Amino acid sequence: MVRLSTGEDVRAYALLVAPGSTYQRMGVPGEENFIGAGVHFCATCDGPFYRGQDVLVVGGGNSATEEAVFLTKFARHVTIVTRNSQLTASEVAQEDVAAHPRIDIRYRTSVEEFRGTGKLESVLVRNLDTAVTEELHPAAVFLFIGLRPNTDFLRGLLTLNEAGFLVTGPTLETSMPGVFAAGDARAVSTKQLVSAAGEGATAALMIREYLRAVSEARPAAQTC
Repeated sequence: MVRLSTGEDVRAYALLVAPGSTYQRMGVPGEENFIGAGVHFCATCDGPFYRGQDVLVVGGGNSATEEAVFLTKFARHVTIVTRNSQLTASEVAQEDVAAHPRIDIRYRTSVEEFRGTGKLESVLVRNLDTAVTEELHPAAVFLFIGLRPNTDFLRGLLTLNEAGFLVTGPTLETSMPGVFAAGDARAVSTKQLVSAAGEGATAALMIREYLRAVSEARPAAQTC
């Protein structure tokens, strides 16, 4: 049984949970104004729009470093900005970034403000050690500071990993029999739209098999 916010109860033998995830925001002035107009969260989706231009990547983990390397297919130059004194990405990812001639890294640097009229025109950054601010003029900024799964309503009901993503088995079934998960809220998913759609289709097939097994088991259970 699933209880909705309206108070209505819905009963079913199987359930597919696909609440998605939310990109972490920086919460600095101007950020919301330029999302989609210079501030982006997907290099694959929006990188090609900035061919031959300079771009900024915010973050120091695997996503930031891997996407920075990917962006060099289009951008003239990529600058990575991270608040930490070193990258937190895997050793291999760090080596790829260090070896690339069109990527540089600004450590201990924070983004303070996004500026522009209608579209992004500049970014104010601050050195956390010296407190000196500087205005940069990238064509775009790509934020890779993490994803927050929309799974708070499932805590205590289904098994989540440390980051809050849904843990599933090979059939995409969660820790509760009959409850399946797909998409960005699922642990180890690729966080891409096409992958999420594919997982949804796969989960539907798994649910069909699960319901078939339930249907075959019901007469025996009723007889007992």
